[in-house]
Amino acid sequence: MSYNLQVTIDKSSGFCFGVVYAIEMAEDILANEGRLYCLGDIVHNDEEVERLTNMGLKIIDHEVLKTLKNEKVLIRAHGEAPSTYMLALENNLTLIDASCPVVLKLQNRIKNSHDDNEQILIFGKHGHAEVIGLQGQTDGEAIVFQDLAELDNVELPSKFTLYSQTTKSVDKFYHIKDELISRGYEVKANDTICRQVSNRYEELENFVSDYNKIVFVSGKKSSNGKVLYDVCKKYNNDSYFISNVEELDKSWFTENDKVGICGATSTPMWLMEKVKAALEQY
Repeated sequence: MSYNLQVTIDKSSGFCFGVVYAIEMAEDILANEGRLYCLGDIVHNDEEVERLTNMGLKIIDHEVLKTLKNEKVLIRAHGEAPSTYMLALENNLTLIDASCPVVLKLQNRIKNSHDDNEQILIFGKHGHAEVIGLQGQTDGEAIVFQDLAELDNVELPSKFTLYSQTTKSVDKFYHIKDELISRGYEVKANDTICRQVSNRYEELENFVSDYNKIVFVSGKKSSNGKVLYDVCKKYNNDSYFISNVEELDKSWFTENDKVGICGATSTPMWLMEKVKAALEQY
């Protein structure tokens, strides 16, 4: 029997401009030269990384970077700490810098705050590539926290400057700011959250309520994927998280369901189209 599913892909889902820029840069070089090193996963999506590694992209970490000489290396959208650029100079590496402009602007602002001797707090995910790059602007002196509870046992100065990783929730950022002010701190807050990401929360809210079932497609490592999936679940309880077509389960659906497909800023459109094609076979 055919389920006759009506499947629609969310038009606002898919790569943000920072990711598009990095991937197009990589594709151009790979088309001409057949190989390129990339520092860290170019995007938090295994399927897209596999597609590009098949074209000749070689993903390396900082340890391998130290051993390279006279090579081309792509800096992905998340950006890098100043130490990476210093190493590139020492090892005669050509950096293809695809750092997202939103991230670069934030790095610059954090560096200026640090140069002005401000104590800096960064609301962000520990160990995330973007956050490591941001903390690098402060010689590692900024305090990074994912959650307010982490600050309970930290002796904070009476005044500090608060920044956020670009893909965090705007609401949560302002909640943290208000909470810290209510605890008596003098907080200078810089909202540096990427609006291309934060606008998706609202767009998703509107999108998911129109469907019986939602299939959210994202890499497991994507921070923004986790946040956006939570939005889906909040406004449509019948939301399912998958990273690839193989994870689809026919038992989630019933006949004539209207199914919406959406994804993170690191989810390629071709992958969502593949999921759509699979669902239409049911």
